[in-house]
Amino acid sequence: MAQHTAPSTPPDSADRAALAGDVVRRITHLASALRHHQDVEIAELGLTPATARALHELDPDRPLPARDLAEGLGCDRSNVTALVDKLERAGLVERRTDPADRRQKTLVVTGPGRQVRARVRQVMSDSRLLAGLTLEELSALRELVWKVSDGGCPERCGDD
Repeated sequence: MAQHTAPSTPPDSADRAALAGDVVRRITHLASALRHHQDVEIAELGLTPATARALHELDPDRPLPARDLAEGLGCDRSNVTALVDKLERAGLVERRTDPADRRQKTLVVTGPGRQVRARVRQVMSDSRLLAGLTLEELSALRELVWKVSDGGCPERCGDD
């Protein structure tokens, strides 16, 4: 990785805009590379990115109504129905009657679903693209990314 030294004088607004633009392009490239690696490994698990996000959102130890999953994913419940159908056909999730309210169904992660979910969590945390950074650089990067992301941005689900 090339070492860059900071200029001794503050950049003017044109330099700042150019620098910020370069940073945005590099972040976009990094995000694209991360997503590509994730999508390839998720596909190897027989999932789409949307079904992987849905499975990732479910807590294996706490059944969840589909409406709560939709809320957690920030998408319409009809999209969640299709995602859950796919997960159920794959044997990763089951719809069960909620013992506290027999009118409601909850989503339960199955034994095989727990294993696949654990692998999805590993894939979504894969940091190989950051392997060349020192601990100090990783810490600084985390702080900067957190600062510009305003504490995180929600994932959207879709029909991929």
